[in-house]
Amino acid sequence: MSLRLTRRAGLLGSLAAPFVARTAFAQTETIRIGTLTPLTGAGGAYGPAMVKSIRAVVEKVNANGGVLGRQVEIISEDDETNPDAGVRAARKLIDVNKVVAILGTWASAVTTAVAPLCWENKVMLFTVSGGDGITRLPHQGYIIRTQPDSALQAERSGKFMLDQGAKRIAALSAQTPFAASTYATQSRVVAAGGGMSVGDIIYDATKTSFRTEVDQILKLNPDTLFLNSYQPDLAVLLRDLYRAGFEGKRFTLGYAANDKLLASVPQEVTEGLISYAPSPDLDSPAFKQVQAVIGANPDPYSCQTFDHASLAILAIAKAGTASGPAIHDAVRAVGNPAGQPVSDILEGLKLIAAGREVNYSGASGPCKFTAIGDISGCKFRFDKVEKGQNKLIELS
Repeated sequence: MSLRLTRRAGLLGSLAAPFVARTAFAQTETIRIGTLTPLTGAGGAYGPAMVKSIRAVVEKVNANGGVLGRQVEIISEDDETNPDAGVRAARKLIDVNKVVAILGTWASAVTTAVAPLCWENKVMLFTVSGGDGITRLPHQGYIIRTQPDSALQAERSGKFMLDQGAKRIAALSAQTPFAASTYATQSRVVAAGGGMSVGDIIYDATKTSFRTEVDQILKLNPDTLFLNSYQPDLAVLLRDLYRAGFEGKRFTLGYAANDKLLASVPQEVTEGLISYAPSPDLDSPAFKQVQAVIGANPDPYSCQTFDHASLAILAIAKAGTASGPAIHDAVRAVGNPAGQPVSDILEGLKLIAAGREVNYSGASGPCKFTAIGDISGCKFRFDKVEKGQNKLIELS
């Protein structure tokens, strides 16, 4: 009997040793977080800076001991501003790399395509996409959006166009998930303000000329055009409108009227173009940190992804464990209005370690989210092109 017990103990010991080793490894291995941004394609002007902003947060955390005693590893993939490429990349991040969160999806079509993979695998998805339908998906709380949805953007832009004297507004829109909802909301706002939405023409962004669509829209006699475009097709649209002799006001989205557009189109073609975008919190210490990494004028998406990384890491610290469900359960708690206001990741981690509640407000502004994951509100900036440069005309 004694011999049997000894052999059994030896066998159990030999089995337990690898188990202990595996457990110890699991507790000390890196926490993997994925980035899925447009490094190429229509959004390629923004993706690299978005990743750079995320890495700045992670490097700062890792240099100061990590989170929960573990280092954070960033694994970056290119969604190519394309839903199919986005799905392939998301599958790799989830199935191969075993990430607990994916940060930074930009195009609404990409976010819509990859979101089911995230909630089905309980991986948290942080996005800067604005399409209304995204947070109306059955995502079970696995989507957090720092970008105001297209309804909020359309409402604000519609009022601004009216303030600028618009009476008859028409839209030329790329075929995107947010095009129809944007036009519907703008039309309602414009009508309530005494103006009129006279039509919306959807164009195929892969075409090399939109002159047919331009001629169609100008027959409606608009005094103002809303160009719901990405940067490459906006460049073509502006040239066609210039050749057609349109002299009314032109409004577009900030991500389309970027430096790349202004560098690629003659000044006389872009002169007077007005764009709008959600504004970062220019007075936030976190915004100053993004400036130090990206440059003097960081785009809104780099500020938002800076906050994506901060929110994910603070949620892991708050939950006391690193997993998609843990981030899901804790992410709203790190923006607790009753907590200590913080804008720095290290300060937030220190307070959480001390058992304190935190109220994170970052480079993009306050990080308060609705029940379905939408940002509660933000400021908008409006710029006008003057002599080939965007000039701020309003921040509100």
